[in-house]
Amino acid sequence: MSVKQQQMREAALAGTGVATPLYASRQKVYPQSVDGPFRRLKWALLVVTLGIYYFLPFVRWNRGPHAPSQAVLVDLENSRFYFFFIEIWPQEVYYVTGLLIIAAMTLFLMNAVAGRVWCGYLCPQTIWTDLFLMIERMTEGDRRKRMQLAASPWTLRRLHNLALKHFLWLMVAWWTGGAWVLYFTDAPTLFVDLATFQAPATAYIWILILTGTTYVFAGFMREQVCTYMCPWPRIQAALIDEHALNVTYRYDRGEPRGSAKKNEALRATGAPAGDCVDCHQCFNVCPTGVDIRDGLQIDCIQCGLCIDACDTVMDKIGRPRGLIGYDTDANVQARMRGEEPEKIRIVRPRTLLYAAVIAIVGAVMLFALVTRSPLGLSALHDRNPVFVTLADGSIRNAYTLRLLNKELHPRAFIVDVSGLLDARLDVVGVEKDASGRAIVEVGPDQTREVRALVTITRDALHDHSHDIRFVATDTFSGRSAIAKDHFIGPHGSRQ
Repeated sequence: MSVKQQQMREAALAGTGVATPLYASRQKVYPQSVDGPFRRLKWALLVVTLGIYYFLPFVRWNRGPHAPSQAVLVDLENSRFYFFFIEIWPQEVYYVTGLLIIAAMTLFLMNAVAGRVWCGYLCPQTIWTDLFLMIERMTEGDRRKRMQLAASPWTLRRLHNLALKHFLWLMVAWWTGGAWVLYFTDAPTLFVDLATFQAPATAYIWILILTGTTYVFAGFMREQVCTYMCPWPRIQAALIDEHALNVTYRYDRGEPRGSAKKNEALRATGAPAGDCVDCHQCFNVCPTGVDIRDGLQIDCIQCGLCIDACDTVMDKIGRPRGLIGYDTDANVQARMRGEEPEKIRIVRPRTLLYAAVIAIVGAVMLFALVTRSPLGLSALHDRNPVFVTLADGSIRNAYTLRLLNKELHPRAFIVDVSGLLDARLDVVGVEKDASGRAIVEVGPDQTREVRALVTITRDALHDHSHDIRFVATDTFSGRSAIAKDHFIGPHGSRQ
């Protein structure tokens, strides 16, 4: 129910003694089909986005013999994320942080340019609701037929259409849930396992959960998700300014409303007459049941379907298009004052700021990705005890070293320690080269932990704590990784 309808209802109840409800009761929305550039754009985006979502798990990418061949894969078992030629390790969580920042800034930028354009064209709730509405029209007809069918008695034909609609809805919802789990393991293998009932129970559970949520959200809740559940309308309302484009009804041109013939007669006599013929087509096609003539509302997802509907009516009655269109609040106010509207200013401080943040974060992430090392080393000092005194009086500290090999072939690393004179390094369980240096072999795309013992004579200690560095050098390429830590002596003990 729109704001104007609610006000009219409250006015009607005011003199009857009936208590006015705090919230308007929900009226089912029956969106009418429409054709036009915005509707065709939405269809194109629906095909592209759903095509990517459903079929991307089956795209292959050759990474070598020791890596998965799925182009996009969230490998939870091995703690990896693969995106074509990019591989993200758990230690590189900052890439995920950067992507979240870019996503947020992109959403802010889209809002600053054209309001809730994300909601109207790219939001998953909008995409799947459009798909479910298309199935509903195919099985039950357009708006008028669906409203008549809802008010008609139950017949075999109505039951057949209803059963067919819900069956198709469930098939779409089931494939939606099935496609989601394919991103977390090898898609062709899991697809066969699911079909032969040999997949893990967790896969079936998640498919069931996502099937149910898709079926309920896109089939039944629809505009309620956008109006009540989604937080973005409230955030968007706080971020928008008077220069952002929004779907707008031109009051200066549309009012006063009246039938086409009546308005033509008024124009002939020089009396004021608007272009709006009160046909309600803008309201009938709205997927959230908003009457755009009541002004910008939180329910409106800025999808532009009312523009297509109004332009079609304007063509029929011989009036110029654009009675409803994307415009700024500043232009609306200027027209109401009888002034010339300003030019649309997409480039302004707000949009430049968002674009700059996106560019900077993207550049930093790209630089880090291009220059990142294919090997890594970290050191963890034993905490209890922090040191031990050997029989000959020398001091020993123990560490756990973790070596990372991000290459897709096995590698051998020479591990050494520096920072202390006459320090002796022993790596437990590994071979040594001719010089007595420890050689640690790490498998392809793997990590390996080893225990390292650093020993020094008491006379060589000049303080209770010394900075030391562990160095792991690739025997083939000569690349090295460094991990810093401390060597603790007797005076540093807290025992």
